[in-house]
Amino acid sequence: MRIDLHCHSTASDGTDTPSELVRNAAAAGLDVVALTDHDSTRGYAEAIAALPRGVTLVTGAELSCRIDGIGTHMLAYLFDPDEPALLAERELVRDDRVPRARAMVARLNELGVPVTWEQVARIAGEGSVGRPHVATALVELGVVPTVNDAFTRDWLSDGGRAHVEKHETDPFEAIRLVKAAGGVTVLAHPAASKRGRTVPESAVAELAAAGLDGIEVDHMDHDGDTRARLRGLAAELGLLVTGSSDYHGSRKTCALGEYTTDPEVYGEIIRRATGAFPVPGTGGA
Repeated sequence: MRIDLHCHSTASDGTDTPSELVRNAAAAGLDVVALTDHDSTRGYAEAIAALPRGVTLVTGAELSCRIDGIGTHMLAYLFDPDEPALLAERELVRDDRVPRARAMVARLNELGVPVTWEQVARIAGEGSVGRPHVATALVELGVVPTVNDAFTRDWLSDGGRAHVEKHETDPFEAIRLVKAAGGVTVLAHPAASKRGRTVPESAVAELAAAGLDGIEVDHMDHDGDTRARLRGLAAELGLLVTGSSDYHGSRKTCALGEYTTDPEVYGEIIRRATGAFPVPGTGGA
C-alpha cells in the first residue's frame, strides 16, 4: 500500500480542488490519501463525492499551534468534524486569518512591495487565506522566484520582516480537543528548520506525555540525518512515525506520494480513531 497522510486542497492553500486532489492521488498510484487542509474540513464532501474506486480517503486537518512562541502544526486525523469544542477552536483560528493577511499586505507595502489585498484574495479564492497565498503574490510580482523563497526572515517566516502572528492553538489543548473528538494527533514536520524555529525535543516529550500519537518524520523538509534522529526520538517516546508529501499542488515542488507512511502505522491510526472512519472510493462523481 502507498499511503500519503498530509495533503492540501483549495479549501486551504493547495492549488488542486478536493476532487482534483483525490483523482490526482489515484493517478499517482496512491491507495490512501489524507485531506489535511489548514484548520478546515470544508473539502471533505467534494473529495468524498469524487473519490475514485481503489483510493481510500482519510479525513483530517492541519491545526495551527504555538508553543513557547514557536509556531508548529498538528495533524489531526479521523476526528468528528462536528464536535463543538474542536469546531469552535478551528473557527477561531480561521476567523483570524483575514485580518492577519491584511496586516501582512500592509507590512509588505511599508517595505516597498506593491502587493494588494485584492491580489491575495484572488489567489486564495474560497480557501482559508494564509501565508502561502501572500507568498504566491510575491512570486507573481517577481519579488521572489518561488513560494519557498518567501519563507525567510526577509519576508514571511516566523520573525520575518512581514510576518504577523495570528491566533494559534496551544498544542496541548489541540491534543485534548482532538482526542475528545475521537481523533489521532501527529506533530507535523517537527524539525523543518527552514521554516523558522522548531520545537525542542523536550517539548515533543511533553506532548507525548500529554497524549500525542506520532510525529511526521519522512518529509521533504527533513534531511537524512534529521529523519534518523526523529526516528530515534519516536522510538524513545513510543510515538508512531508517519511520512507524507505535504502536497500543495503547483504551489510547492513536492509530489503526491513523495514520502509515504508504513501500512502498519496507518492501521494503528485507524485502530485508535473513534471519531470517523476512512472512506473507501466507490468510483467518484
